[in-house]
Amino acid sequence: MSDVNTGAPAAEADVAERLRQAGESRVPCAPVAPLLPAGDLDAAYRVQEIGTRRALSAGRVLVGRKIGLTSKAVQKQLGVDQPDYGMLFDDMAVPDGWEIPSGRLIQPKVEAEVAFVLGRDLCAERLTLADVLGAVDYAVAAIEVVDSRIADWRIGIVDTIADNASSGLYVLGNTPRRLDGLDLLLAGMVMTCRGNPVSVGVGAACLGHPLNAVWWLARTMARAGRPLRAGDTVLSGALGPMVAVTAGETYEAQVMGLGMVRATFAPEA
Repeated sequence: MSDVNTGAPAAEADVAERLRQAGESRVPCAPVAPLLPAGDLDAAYRVQEIGTRRALSAGRVLVGRKIGLTSKAVQKQLGVDQPDYGMLFDDMAVPDGWEIPSGRLIQPKVEAEVAFVLGRDLCAERLTLADVLGAVDYAVAAIEVVDSRIADWRIGIVDTIADNASSGLYVLGNTPRRLDGLDLLLAGMVMTCRGNPVSVGVGAACLGHPLNAVWWLARTMARAGRPLRAGDTVLSGALGPMVAVTAGETYEAQVMGLGMVRATFAPEA
């Protein structure tokens, strides 16, 4: 066991190790929530932190965060009243249109989002939305490729938080836009595959506005001791339903005002 687990309760260290093994082997594990105190989100985040420290000690670079559970309907389904978050590392970024190898992920799904890149640090716990507006350098269309180390996506809130918020990879579009004059509240999104719509949504579906999600995240990360920094990328949450990936296909997401972004998956080996 890596020394990054020193001091962690045995159950949390065990869960972190199970998730690590599942990720490295690409063989998913059983749900991990039964191994932790029922409904203990703090324990789940401590498991996530074990994974984060392990990744950093292995030389991976923290480049941002992802926000999940930004849909009120999904929150209600999982019995929570707030989003969750996970870490973005440098090796999770995929250039627009580049082919994602079939063996890199376990059971990927895609969702279209608005990503924000920060130009200033957001370190204070007591932030206003104006602080967030002033810190954002630009917005860009994004596709998050979510994945789960839990077999068959049989996850609850504790499972997904422990599993780095079911993170996989992400793709940013090539049309960055300043916030001035950008209406993200009513920004429509359509994701297609072979020209057929597979997911539709709007900015308001993300906590009422994608910037509300960033505001929540910035305060939460400051309290957690991992504040957002200039240059960080923030995936603000899904604008529409998640879509299971079919190998060999390309998924294109068009977000009004932000242009298009593509995630391309290699055929099965």
